[in-house]
Amino acid sequence: MARKRKPPSIKGDPRTFDPDFKGPVVNRSCTDVLCCIIFILFIIGYILLGLLAWAHGDPRRVAYPTDSQGHFCGQKGTPNENKSILFYFNLFSCTSPSVMVNLQCPTTQICVSKCPEKFLTYVETQFPYEDKNSWTYYSQFCKSPFPKPEKSLSQMLMDDDCPTAIFPSKPFLQRCFPDFSIENGTLTVGNKTMFEDGNGKTRDAVELKAAANGINKVLDAKAIGMKVFEDYATTWYWILIGLTIAMLLSWIFLILLRFTAGFLFWVFMLGVIGIIGYGIWRCHQEYKNLQGHQNSHLTVYDIGIQTDIRMYFQLRQTWFAFMIILCILEVLVILMLIFLRNRIRIAIALLKEGSKAIGYVPTTLIYPALTFIFLSICICYWAVTAVYLATSGVPIYKIITPEGQCKHENKTCDPENFNTTEISKACPGAHCIFAFYGGKSLYHQYITTFQIFNLFVFLWLINFVIALGQCALAGAFASYYWALKKPEDIPPYPLFTAFGRAIRYHTGSLAFGSLILALIQMLRIVLEYLDKRFKESQNNISKFLQCCLKCCFWCLEKVVKFLNRNAYVMIAIYGKNFCRSARDAFNLLIRNVLKVAVMDKVTDFVLILGKMLVAGCIGVLAFLLFTERIPMLIEGPTSLNYYWVPLLTVVIGSYLVAHGFFSVYAMCIDTLFICFCEDLERNDGSTEKPYFIAPTLHGILNKKQLVPQKQKE
Repeated sequence: MARKRKPPSIKGDPRTFDPDFKGPVVNRSCTDVLCCIIFILFIIGYILLGLLAWAHGDPRRVAYPTDSQGHFCGQKGTPNENKSILFYFNLFSCTSPSVMVNLQCPTTQICVSKCPEKFLTYVETQFPYEDKNSWTYYSQFCKSPFPKPEKSLSQMLMDDDCPTAIFPSKPFLQRCFPDFSIENGTLTVGNKTMFEDGNGKTRDAVELKAAANGINKVLDAKAIGMKVFEDYATTWYWILIGLTIAMLLSWIFLILLRFTAGFLFWVFMLGVIGIIGYGIWRCHQEYKNLQGHQNSHLTVYDIGIQTDIRMYFQLRQTWFAFMIILCILEVLVILMLIFLRNRIRIAIALLKEGSKAIGYVPTTLIYPALTFIFLSICICYWAVTAVYLATSGVPIYKIITPEGQCKHENKTCDPENFNTTEISKACPGAHCIFAFYGGKSLYHQYITTFQIFNLFVFLWLINFVIALGQCALAGAFASYYWALKKPEDIPPYPLFTAFGRAIRYHTGSLAFGSLILALIQMLRIVLEYLDKRFKESQNNISKFLQCCLKCCFWCLEKVVKFLNRNAYVMIAIYGKNFCRSARDAFNLLIRNVLKVAVMDKVTDFVLILGKMLVAGCIGVLAFLLFTERIPMLIEGPTSLNYYWVPLLTVVIGSYLVAHGFFSVYAMCIDTLFICFCEDLERNDGSTEKPYFIAPTLHGILNKKQLVPQKQKE
């Protein structure tokens, strides 16, 4: 009778002993070739898209303001070369500064060499009583120079040749904005509170501010920006010194983890137990002190829902509930430490082993710089292509009216003959204003599609660069682990070899994993866009569903990142395709699920503690330096406008530097853990099947004794 075949386990079959396995497989073949071909085609298409955008786009349209005729202000080789500032004829028709910046203000806009510096109306230039040269000054703010103001005010308004009035302004963002100031608590423009608008009306500064809402804040932002720039100019070399020290501290911390990982973890856990214990004692004291107080015996149900949260803290029931919750939490933490102590010891031993591995393969600490260069290239290419796509086309003009009540509103127009058409008569006050760049060709019709393609390939490339780094580092650290005698058996140039294998054989597999992540991230971006687009028209149910979808996709992205990371480790070791590697990694982790949970939490804690320690040390030193608290030791920069600007820069930069170093360490730990679990399944510690793990790790396991080194040889 035939023997029944054993059904496959949902956790997969454990690895069996293979006498020929000595670490990352050398003889391997290309994997996921179809995805590799698709990835290469997308890159070729991305390059062609960039060339197409560069051929049609013009970034000067972003760098220079554009007048109502679509001409650039300040562009060299044009009549406006010396006119780099945009001037608005009637600011009262503008609703906000953002409208002005977007060139959508319903008034004529021209390029000028400087902004007006005084009050003057068109009528005053016709009858100059005081200044005979007033028209000479005024005419520079007209569309074209006139020998003298012969037209009447009504005719001038109809022809739209000149502004009705000018008033003191200052250039900001290459545009003339009102010169607001506050004197004795009163808002003024050019030291005046009241002025003529040129149409026979007397206006005040408050009305102008209402027309240009937020101008004061914008001008204040300019002043703050200048001060911040001055601070950076003064402290840039100190910032570089701080980042260099952060790099050295990160390296020293990784080395010291070999000796202090266990100490740091247990000190932290004792601190957590102590803090929770203090919380229990505090809750008991509050509960005891409220005894006998009026209304303290009431329950939460009695007082119902209250907007004043302090009322709940006056109830004994509240503090009793807090005390019970903290007691349960304290018991859970203590039980976890008792029953998971062996797995915690394994995690700490792996942390120490990771520090040793980086010491034997120090080139891995340089790899984050290469990743940073690749990411910078991708980001720059995406940004430049996006700008060129956005500025592709010819100027498009739209009809805009101050009141927005014209039936021709937002229709295209021709500024050359607009004043002679029936539209200008049917809609008094309407203007033919430059709106954006576009066209009716096939290329211009698909600009939005090209922008979406640009974003998607950018996400794909970013994830591919990160995946390439993870696979290369995993291959280097796997070579370290599977060396029986360390460091003698570690192959030469393990990082370079692993990087070459990943590029030569597994570009398709890395592209496959990156594609999955890019699709998820693209869906998250679409959800964010839809949320912003329809935010005002959503009801509570749609908002709830939107929030649920965002949460689900966020969780899905985190899970896929975790699975991809471990799949890349298996690819680096065995050279299989992405799906098989992801399945094997998942099954291996499921078979060691408790070790995985403990390992992740212990590693996360130690690395977060390290990042905070590095950033905190540098932050304290920078604070003492920038606030001149240690002049007897070192003389730092003086007279800073905002000392917190370089301080935050140093702290955030130090954290990012530490994150770059510790990302290598985290990849090292993940790789060693995968290899560790594989080692336990493949070998049993006997002479024939010796463990590759370090003696310290083996001693923690209650397995067979590790074979002495002499017997291995």
